Amino acid sequence: MNGQQNPTTSRNSGVTVIGLGPMGRAMTRTLLTAGHPVTVWNRTAGRADGLVEDGATLAATPRDAIEASGLVLLSLTDYQAMYDVLGGATASLAGRTLVNLSSDTPERTREAAAWAAGHGAAFLTGGVMVPAPMVGTEAAHVYYSGPEEVMRARRDTLALLGTPRYLGEDPGLAQLMYQAQLAVFLTALSGLMHATAMLGAAGMKAEEVLPELLSMADSTGDILRAGEEKPGAALDAGEHPGDLSTVTMMGATSDHIVEASTSLGLDLALPRAVQAHYRRAIEDGHGGDNWTRIIDGIRAPR
Repeated sequence: MNGQQNPTTSRNSGVTVIGLGPMGRAMTRTLLTAGHPVTVWNRTAGRADGLVEDGATLAATPRDAIEASGLVLLSLTDYQAMYDVLGGATASLAGRTLVNLSSDTPERTREAAAWAAGHGAAFLTGGVMVPAPMVGTEAAHVYYSGPEEVMRARRDTLALLGTPRYLGEDPGLAQLMYQAQLAVFLTALSGLMHATAMLGAAGMKAEEVLPELLSMADSTGDILRAGEEKPGAALDAGEHPGDLSTVTMMGATSDHIVEASTSLGLDLALPRAVQAHYRRAIEDGHGGDNWTRIIDGIRAPR
């Protein structure tokens, strides 16, 4: 394949996957199952052993991996790893589509898109929103951003990994959505472990309390959706009606969580952070507003 191939019109069904952690391996197997020739490369070549047995081709170098396919998927630790791996093979990037599914900041994804364009490659940012075992299932979805014509050209292949959700031309948007989703997820995980520790201090075992706590996690979305026909519409309008729950009420609850955690000798980082959001809103005179008013302090920290 020559380096002048148009990335938006390529008919080559081959795909290259660079980075063979759990996610990269899952993507490779999904593509192989769908009948795509897949070339793989990983710094530790032994990670490709099972994939080669399944039909993948192991490239000797990143350059060989890039030149094998018109579509190159990157599943690496961060965006710096992309430069480290591809830095010696930039002459082979022209005419290819790079889809970086690694985690980093929106600004670094924009810089990476400009870097790729400077070497003649099209670039899409991606954020996979399921763990590796769910890649390729009906439950999987992946956020993308970048040139719309490139997304259209590669959509069918990328859809094998999970339902594509295209956010727009700005290459930073998919990464921003990915990080925003993980902000919810990681905070929920910390809250879950904090709650488990609270109950554990009373002698209750995790296997006993987790089913109860997970039921709360499962119902949280339904609870938040119940009070608003279009979730987020009031926020967009700057409206925070306190007819269902108020900053003062939720703030009192946050105080009680801090007090209980203190008496149990637990780490207070998470409950104090939550408490601070409500105290700020109360100090700003919004105690009677809905709890969503805490977004003001998050948007404009002191």
